[in-house]
Parts: sequence; structure tokens; C-alpha cells
Amino acid sequence: MKSLRSYEIVQYVQERKYCSLPELMEKFQVSSATIHRDVAALVKAGQVRKVHGGVAAVDAAASPVLSVHYRDRLVNNREVKQIIAEAAISEIRDGDIIFLDSSTTVYYLAKLLQNSNFANLTIVTNSVLIIQEFPLFPSNYFLIALGGNYDLQLNAFLGQATMRELEHLSIGKAFLSALGMTPEGISSRHEYHANFLRRVLEIAVDHNAAVAFRRGQPRKDRRFLAEIPGKMQPADAAGRGERRDFLPCRGSTG
Repeated sequence: MKSLRSYEIVQYVQERKYCSLPELMEKFQVSSATIHRDVAALVKAGQVRKVHGGVAAVDAAASPVLSVHYRDRLVNNREVKQIIAEAAISEIRDGDIIFLDSSTTVYYLAKLLQNSNFANLTIVTNSVLIIQEFPLFPSNYFLIALGGNYDLQLNAFLGQATMRELEHLSIGKAFLSALGMTPEGISSRHEYHANFLRRVLEIAVDHNAAVAFRRGQPRKDRRFLAEIPGKMQPADAAGRGERRDFLPCRGSTG
């Protein structure tokens, strides 16, 4: 996914301060034409500086602030998250009001939505990254951004203010991610986050789009798109008839 590669290029350059174009080609396994296009776009966006023979990092203050933990999760298990996102987007219809949580798995769904062509779509989210990138979505989509206290680890707005804003909304479908799930529900180690997602699911008319996988075990039989009308029933995210089983409901969100 080009946008994620571009993000990784920025991070790579920031870590090393300077990189030659051949170095970037080798690191990201892309052609000369591709790396020149990526770099040109990043220079235009002000995320890197063009210098003789390569690119250099810009002032860190000009880049989005993401915790190390969140940045790591953003690139971990990429292929699994892409498959889950492709399964999840098939659940969305024209005119839907959908909730997208702040997990890195659902962020991959948000990236697919940036290139989608629904006639009418409303997105409700507390994800700072999705809010920041909303100008990349089709111009006919509508954003409802939930504010509140900023949580750096989750890169999300949470707390009482977020809950109050949520109470005034209608949500058709809720997409969220967790480390695991059981028929009884999903959980997070963060109390405010757990309370917030619980209320989202209570409000959602059709909360059939929770997504989960066990971090560190990206095998095909560990990918899920969970449909939860009442009690959650697991479904293989790839839709290929692979083994199905429940995941334990413990740990932090994905």
C-alpha cells in the first residue's frame, strides 16, 4: 500500500537523517521510478527534504507525533490487516453511518475507504490518524470527529468528553479491533477505551464488524472478521474456508 510505504520511508529517513535513493530502493524493494515518485510526493508534502543524491529528514516537529508502540503496530502483521480490511469493506453500503476505532487494523480499512467510491458515507471516529487524513477521503464523505482527552499510546481521543459526544450520535455499523474475542465480547486493558467501545457497540444498530487477530501469530487460521449480532460468531477474514475458532479475550487492542 503506497501510503504506508511512504510513511515508512519518512520514518526510515528520520532515523538516519539522510538516505540515498539507491538505499531507499533496496530497503523498500521498489524500482527507481517508484522511489522517485514516492520521494517527489513526500518532498511536495514537506515530509522530507530533497538533497543532492538523496533525501534528508525535516524538523521532527513537522511530522505527525506517534508513539513508538503505535508506530510498531502500524507496520506489524501488515498482510493480515490488509486481508481483514478487504473483508470488512465488503460490509459497507452506500448511505451507511460507520464507526472506525483507533486501532491500526481498522486504519487499514480507512486506507481502503480513501480510494472507495460510495455515493454517500458518514464516518464517525476518535482516531487522530484517521481525522488527520480525512482530506484524502472522497470529498462527498462526511466526518464526525469525536474529541476528548488525547491518549498517545492509542493515538485516540477518549474520556468523558468523548463519551458525551458519542451519546448524541446514531451509528449503523461499528468497526473495531482487539487482540482477541470470545462469544461474550471483546476487551481492552485500557479502562476508558473499554468503556468507550462498549458504548459504541451498544449504540450501533448493526455492530457486525468487529475485527481481531492474535498478535504475533499471523497464520491464516488466526484471522477473523467477527460478526456479532447479539453474540459474536467468528468468521474467517479471508473468506477462504480456513479453520475457525475463538480467540481468547485478553490484552490490548490491535
